[in-house]
Amino acid sequence: MLEIKNLETGYGKKQVLFGVSLEVREGETVALIGPNGAGKSTVLKAACGLIPTWKGETCFGGVLTNNSTPAQNVARGMTFCPQGIRVFDELTVLENLEIGGFQLPKKDLNVRIEEVLGTFPALKKHLQQDAGNLSGGEQQMLALARALVPRPRLLLLDEPSLGLSPNLVASVFGRIAEIGRQTGVAMLVVEQKVREVLAISERVYSLKLGHVAFSGPSADLRDDKGKLRDLFL
Repeated sequence: MLEIKNLETGYGKKQVLFGVSLEVREGETVALIGPNGAGKSTVLKAACGLIPTWKGETCFGGVLTNNSTPAQNVARGMTFCPQGIRVFDELTVLENLEIGGFQLPKKDLNVRIEEVLGTFPALKKHLQQDAGNLSGGEQQMLALARALVPRPRLLLLDEPSLGLSPNLVASVFGRIAEIGRQTGVAMLVVEQKVREVLAISERVYSLKLGHVAFSGPSADLRDDKGKLRDLFL
């Protein structure tokens, strides 16, 4: 579904990624881990079109997407949940969801929002509330819901646990796993909570200084503390 081959890119004159190759197959969840500054978020930004590809290729569904805009990639079935500020604070929950489906006809959008609210029923009572007044966990749920409104085939998640209390982290990862089971959407998840993301993913890539340092089944790293320690040093 998503193929990245020998990707090189960065910001301004600073190169961040050096020949990164990875793939996400239909319906699977793939973890992308590594120390801070390894280039994990940069991979997601290049994949969805937020930054250009300097060298190499990014392909989605067999289509070369090197020069595609984020809107074009959304139309193809790829959505992105960035880290940090997750929602539009001054817009209502409903308006946030509507933004997620900006490319859909109004009739289809309303139907799709109802379907997504079936997966996130706790948001129903907050539809007319400003998103900025939600709790951190509720904002993360809204960000996930918004990304699902266009009915994506691939969801890119950048540190979904960032800023959440420990008791909410388990809930968020449980919901991510549930989304994968219920919808069949493929996911590429950047995350610092390594134990949690390995538990919900089939395969894992680890970056180190802009290079792929490990790739393989997540199970190979779950119980190998020594290997994990080496990847993060």
